[in-house]
Amino acid sequence: MYLIQILLPLYDNEGVPFTQDEFLKVRDQLSERFGGITTYMRSPARGLWKETRETTVHDDIVIYEVMAAELDRAWWKRYRQQLAADFRQDILIVRSSEIELL
Repeated sequence: MYLIQILLPLYDNEGVPFTQDEFLKVRDQLSERFGGITTYMRSPARGLWKETRETTVHDDIVIYEVMAAELDRAWWKRYRQQLAADFRQDILIVRSSEIELL
């Protein structure tokens, strides 16, 4: 079993917020494909990283999680690329962890 997390920014690189409809579209797509989804939207997380030695960049993000019995890497690669285009990002994080249900 795999846990897949998608980190979506609340704003584009110019600071323009994405609409609620854009997030609902992703939620609905994932829920339909995987039979359920967990969203962390109430209190956005903050991502920080060093772009250069002098520059720290931050993003306010929401996290979507789905579970899948198999990890279809080709599908996830295409979906990540589509999300990056939709959310106007150079890089968009989609990560997976192998999990054991207890």
